[in-house]
Amino acid sequence: MCALDWSASTAKASSAARSPRFEPRDTKAVEKAPLTPHRVQLHFAAVPPFEQLPPHLCTPVPGPRSRALAERLASVESRNVTCVLPTPPIFWERASGCNVWDVDANRYVDLSAGFGVANVGHSHPRVVAALQTQVQRLLHALGDVHPADIKVELLEALVRRFPGGGPARAVLGSSGSDAVEVALKTAMIATGRAGVVAFEGAYHGLALGALDATFRPLFRDPFAARLARATRFARYGDADDALREARRAEVPIGAILVEPIQGRGGERIPPPGFLRELRALCDREAWLLIVDEIYTGVGRTGRWFACEQEGVVPDLLCVGKGLASGMPLSACIGRAELMDRWPPSQGESLHTQTFLGHPPGCAAALASLAVIEEEKLVERSAETGALALAHLRERLAGAAGALEIRGRGLLLGVECDTPGRAARACAGALARGVIALVSGDDGRVVSLTPALGIDPELFASCLDVIVEELA
Repeated sequence: MCALDWSASTAKASSAARSPRFEPRDTKAVEKAPLTPHRVQLHFAAVPPFEQLPPHLCTPVPGPRSRALAERLASVESRNVTCVLPTPPIFWERASGCNVWDVDANRYVDLSAGFGVANVGHSHPRVVAALQTQVQRLLHALGDVHPADIKVELLEALVRRFPGGGPARAVLGSSGSDAVEVALKTAMIATGRAGVVAFEGAYHGLALGALDATFRPLFRDPFAARLARATRFARYGDADDALREARRAEVPIGAILVEPIQGRGGERIPPPGFLRELRALCDREAWLLIVDEIYTGVGRTGRWFACEQEGVVPDLLCVGKGLASGMPLSACIGRAELMDRWPPSQGESLHTQTFLGHPPGCAAALASLAVIEEEKLVERSAETGALALAHLRERLAGAAGALEIRGRGLLLGVECDTPGRAARACAGALARGVIALVSGDDGRVVSLTPALGIDPELFASCLDVIVEELA
């Protein structure tokens, strides 16, 4: 048995997850209901509760309204963005805590946390309240000319969190790619060398600079002619191979760029000591160590930052996703002596954007950081993740098709023998009201990254759904 026997205590929730109730309110009425444009309505007195409810389905998945929206979307969005065939996606209408409701009133448990964004849960009341206050005060400022006051407050909070505690500075962005772009530019300015060693399976974003360090050919090949080709890819987890690849580089190496645990690459955990070896290698070769914690950071792995598991202090740290609980915000935080290699602004910043230091995003990030502290979500991530890992390993012991169950904190993955098995398991779980995603370069991994405060009993019942769908 695992450390906590979830089987009896979760019977009620598990039953609800295994046997979703198809209770059509009147499916014909649903089909005929007008698909009016959604309009945001702010009700300042009523903050939504943090909900952790089992799945409840009113229609088959996807329902008629989702199918109709898929047709509308296909007529207006570039076809490379959202996959609508052969099976349309569900269309979210609202979310709270660990739950998502689609436009057909089906309720799901979200084991993706919206790509790892909703670390504190969807629409956490503290975050919603902070946003409501901020949007009434200031929506937008002149980020690099006349900034918002709240930008200063967030930057102060971020540099205080920098691993190692040394003096640090940061640059804000809107996406993970933004943070990686800043890190790559900083490394080039600080070292005078543009070359980077990254790793097989790496995902650092799809902007052109970040894309040059992203491994998957699916993303790279269509734009190969535009890429700098300044990146050498080494085997993930092998510091010696990183050195060998650096020696083969045509562009002089200035930095190593690494995810402490690969997220989109399939929840891959490197051997113990790997980050320490990279730190020593960078120190010896006068390279910078850039740690991409866009997925792993802000409590996801049971530490504030995954690099702290090995006591490694990076030169540059990229954060995003869970930083602002759904608002588009990211940051590159770095040692002050390196960040100070950027020339002082004379009125034109070398790296900026219109929405730099977006006030609502800053407010959401500050509220999220406070919630993580006050609700002890880092500790809960470590504890719940350890229980979940044991539960999965027990349930899947000897199961055909499940090659490895791995993870740290609430960044978990089940690697399957074929891509088809992982995809079928996720599709089957969705049909029963549980949202999980496929990851890995070849799509063999079922990725499990719920909100850090997910109720262990609810999580256990949803894991049982995944296990059953993998059979």
